[in-house]
Amino acid sequence: MRCFLGLSPPDVVLDLLERLQDEIPVGRLVPSENLHITLSFLDDQPEHLLEALHQELVMVQASPLQLELRGLGVMGGKSPKVLCAGVTPNEALTQLHRRLRSVIQASGIELPRARFRPHVTLARFGPRLRPEQLQKIEQVLQHFGGFASPAFTVDQITLFQSTLLPDGARYEALAKYPLLDAEPG
Repeated sequence: MRCFLGLSPPDVVLDLLERLQDEIPVGRLVPSENLHITLSFLDDQPEHLLEALHQELVMVQASPLQLELRGLGVMGGKSPKVLCAGVTPNEALTQLHRRLRSVIQASGIELPRARFRPHVTLARFGPRLRPEQLQKIEQVLQHFGGFASPAFTVDQITLFQSTLLPDGARYEALAKYPLLDAEPG
């Protein structure tokens, strides 16, 4: 089963992202129900490892996160593959990511070494962008590069299943893990 751990922005932020997507004239827009911040991509895993991960994740204790989206960018090198909104650097998010990597590996799932670049993918591009498409992407980056969301709270991690379909991926929440403030005492 192809899965990942992610964070879902609240509706007010999703509304802002949808309005921003209305200004993107190139590529395949990510449906609003699929907009998220990936914490860790797990790739294809057998159910027994996902069950072991679930048992580990229910034990994770972490506080809700205060996040903010800021700026637009592209990923994929010289030929961009995605256009995304960045997440303002956040030490609590980075620590949660590291902790989850340890939990994932403890459950028996192998993860590739990868740099953590938290973002929300807004549009995906095909492999061969024409010069006029690249120019339109550059115009979007210039015009909306200063995008910023208000600060928002994320109070749960979601384990998503990702099913690849001809028109894009479909995500289904398999389990949610609350982020709760630690009880004093």
